[in-house]
Amino acid sequence: MINNLESHLNKISELNGNDFFRKQVPASIYHNLNKNLPARTYQHEAIGRLIYYWQNERTSQEQVHLLFHMATGSGKTLIMAALILYMYEKGYRHFIFFVNSNNIINKTKQNFTNPSSSKYLFSDEITINGKQVQVKETEQFGEMLSDSIQISFTTINGLHSKLNTPRENSLTLSDFEINKMVLLSDEAHHINAQTKKGSKLNKAEADETISWESTVNKILQANPQNALFEFTATAGLSLPEIAKKYQDKIIYDYSLKQFRSDGFSKDVQLLQNKSESLFTRALPALFLSQYRKQLFKKYGIEAKPVILFKSKTIKDSNLFFTDFSIQLDKLNAAKVKNVLAGLNDVRIQHLKHYFATNKIKTEDWVQELKEDFSKEKLITLNTTDDSYEKQLAINSLEEKNNPYRAIFAVDKLNEGWDVLNLFDIVRLYGTTKNESGKPSHTTIAEAQLIGRGARYYPFRIRKNQSLHKRKYDLEPEHELRICEELYYHSPYDPSYIIELNKILIRNGIKPADNENKNTPGKSIPLPRVLSSFPADVINKTYKTRHSQHEKKRVTPIISLGDRIIRKAINKNNFFRFDNLKTIFPHCTSIQEFINSKKYLGGIKIEILNLPDYNKNPYLLLSSATDILGQIAADLED
Repeated sequence: MINNLESHLNKISELNGNDFFRKQVPASIYHNLNKNLPARTYQHEAIGRLIYYWQNERTSQEQVHLLFHMATGSGKTLIMAALILYMYEKGYRHFIFFVNSNNIINKTKQNFTNPSSSKYLFSDEITINGKQVQVKETEQFGEMLSDSIQISFTTINGLHSKLNTPRENSLTLSDFEINKMVLLSDEAHHINAQTKKGSKLNKAEADETISWESTVNKILQANPQNALFEFTATAGLSLPEIAKKYQDKIIYDYSLKQFRSDGFSKDVQLLQNKSESLFTRALPALFLSQYRKQLFKKYGIEAKPVILFKSKTIKDSNLFFTDFSIQLDKLNAAKVKNVLAGLNDVRIQHLKHYFATNKIKTEDWVQELKEDFSKEKLITLNTTDDSYEKQLAINSLEEKNNPYRAIFAVDKLNEGWDVLNLFDIVRLYGTTKNESGKPSHTTIAEAQLIGRGARYYPFRIRKNQSLHKRKYDLEPEHELRICEELYYHSPYDPSYIIELNKILIRNGIKPADNENKNTPGKSIPLPRVLSSFPADVINKTYKTRHSQHEKKRVTPIISLGDRIIRKAINKNNFFRFDNLKTIFPHCTSIQEFINSKKYLGGIKIEILNLPDYNKNPYLLLSSATDILGQIAADLED
């Protein structure tokens, strides 16, 4: 459901082009963010939408409660940091970040308060209105440190407990009544159990989280100036109760499908392995991981590919952790050659070619694997009492001084894990069949984990390449293409893979078959950079399938009407404004693109000259969609 607020903001975006919301953001916001973590186009838009809303849409008496419904891996914490800076400028000093998991709390504390962290979100010195501002973690807001940004970090359960069982030097409801506060709710779908009660709600949800939602609402309403900003990738808007709750609260909806389509994620590949030996099943992931490391090194890119070995139980995970080191120590050239001989995946073929071309001896490769995956470079994360240091380690895998190449875990990494250099996930257990022969449990958890692992590792080999986007969709045979892919290795089970593939497509993590134009064997030319439509496009009269009728006329495409053309544009990803800007950098807006004679305004079309046809918006839209498809094809040639 698209709410009225978002619909209004989308209309503004269409009228003014994608730069409209970026221009809403004061330069001071960007100056106070970490320069090594530049905002991406959609992050600019998310921040700009909030600022436009705050300055133009809200009333001073309005209780602010908004949702950023954004894809996993889209960098929501950077948006939170920008939001904190903006709300500070608007007079807010007190911020409370809450989520359901301690793991996410520990990671987020580092991102917001530790300047030595590679993922620290702010600049070294924050200056607002000419004054230097500190970011401070606090347990209570009684201290009036008016020049500092005060942030309290807590779990939802901890927040509920603090307010309902008050303790000395801890948050109380009076803090939220006296001080106006900004509440930042991450993984916000966890606080919707009370809303969900109209649909199916199990006992665990009822006992654990209904009270959480009530507590959050109580805090929000304690002071009319309190503001709540929720962030999640999975709000559950398909449920009528949830959709109704958020129908006037969605400030930005950026789906995982769009995130992938825009090139900000790895491409996901599914591999099956028939081996009964878990170690042999794991070897292809080791081979591909080490191959990536070699390629990164070849191109002067500092990167350390990581593997996740996922077991069904903690006992199984611990056993495999022990056995892995034993089997790796026994590994020899004959074993590697035998395993490689049975693998036919295209990337394995590239690896074999790389071996031959660079005259790499298998014996040397085996020794390298033993060194890079030695026991001190492996980490387990299975128990509820895993140390704080372990939590930090698995959330800083990209850092130079982090030694780990492989993680052994069960399900502790499905949510809140922020990692970019994960390239292989190995599922070490099979599926249980029901009577129909299909997997008895869904693969939603695996799909969520794959979604987290699909975050893109930023790299480039030329200055004109985008750092944070895939570069080789159009060059599937390029050897660096494997560095833009996440491989999910599983036991041989076609029905499971079919089911998983369906969920990945439904969630937007993989493209639908008819959408995937970037598979090997298909050639898609790069778009040109132009100042206007080429002469062969401008001088062509475009015809639709309706033009065979004898009663027809030639007319400018804009005679179909602005509304019809906009709807047709929205149906074709080629005409997304960010794509148009790469081809026509001088075009300033969709409005200009439609009306200017340099672009669509100069296009002539042949359509039926019948009253019924000209008054039928469905036929007109069909014609416009057809013609725009032809124009896109001509521009891509």
